[in-house]
Amino acid sequence: MSVFTEETRARAREIIARYPADRSRSALLPLLHLVQSEEGYVSPAGVEFCAEVLGLNKAQVGAVATFYTMYKRRPTGDYLVSVCTNTMCNVLGGQDVYDTLAEHLGVGHDETTTDGKITLEHAECLAACDYGPVMTVNYDFFDGVDPQTALGVVEELRSGGRPTPTRGARLCTLKEMSVQLAGFADEREGAVADGGPGEPTLRGLRLAQQHGISVPGFDPNTPIRSKAEADKAAAEAKARAEAAKPAPAPEPATPKAATGSTAPDVKAPDDKSPEVRAAETRQPDAKTAVPDSPGTKVPVDGAPPAPRDARAAEAEGVATNVPAGDGKPAGDDAAAQERSLKEAEANK
Repeated sequence: MSVFTEETRARAREIIARYPADRSRSALLPLLHLVQSEEGYVSPAGVEFCAEVLGLNKAQVGAVATFYTMYKRRPTGDYLVSVCTNTMCNVLGGQDVYDTLAEHLGVGHDETTTDGKITLEHAECLAACDYGPVMTVNYDFFDGVDPQTALGVVEELRSGGRPTPTRGARLCTLKEMSVQLAGFADEREGAVADGGPGEPTLRGLRLAQQHGISVPGFDPNTPIRSKAEADKAAAEAKARAEAAKPAPAPEPATPKAATGSTAPDVKAPDDKSPEVRAAETRQPDAKTAVPDSPGTKVPVDGAPPAPRDARAAEAEGVATNVPAGDGKPAGDDAAAQERSLKEAEANK
């Protein structure tokens, strides 16, 4: 089992101290980034470490670590290269970029090169559609890439260089990035960079200015008030509105309407279907039969569908939705699903 350094343990205590004493489990997310910064992934030892310092069990920690894709569950390279292959980037050539890198590096999705430098992965969306196709290296953006520029980036990384992202500071390793995600500043020279939005992001604003489009009543020269000033103005406006309200007039008593029946309401059990509950709790009147009167037919809950019907429906859905052959990671294994279904039936 890996033994974490004293520096990591001191940082863990600092992270936990950020939260109220009775809410220490809220520190789990940054703690997972912290252990990943030391080992390059969240190992079983890392899960045990987080459980120990937070007083949780390993199952609770593992459930969180497996939910978020930023926590890697096996050794990851120094540089995580993520290529967006979602709709917009794919249309613009994202899949070609991914396929070219996969062939050149000799790895597939979530696999690492033999030199331990690069881990390649599909990314479903990198939230930069206006710069597509995009890829990130340890979550820093390279915009408008094509297969050749992407190859140039990974080759520079493998040779020891650190290419400059399109937006943001110079690159750092995944371990260095995990320290930042745990909530600690990056002290490296050049670790912080200034930058404004690019032209694709500003295109909508430019068109609005060109055609004189703005929100009705909007004055760009209006000063932005502080939160305290805004809260004070809102409180004053509310007080004026309350003072201007007329006193409410007393409401006349309304006689209870006759139902046309003396039958009591029937309280429906929680385990009945909505149809049964609606029929049994309906307010009786002259046109609605009382639930227990002669000739009234109340619906009853039906039997659940048989497992074979569920399998037939699933098979029909699979047959009409053929998986895309774009080389992306496959979904659940049909054979595994069938085994699980048989085991469930055998245990009834």
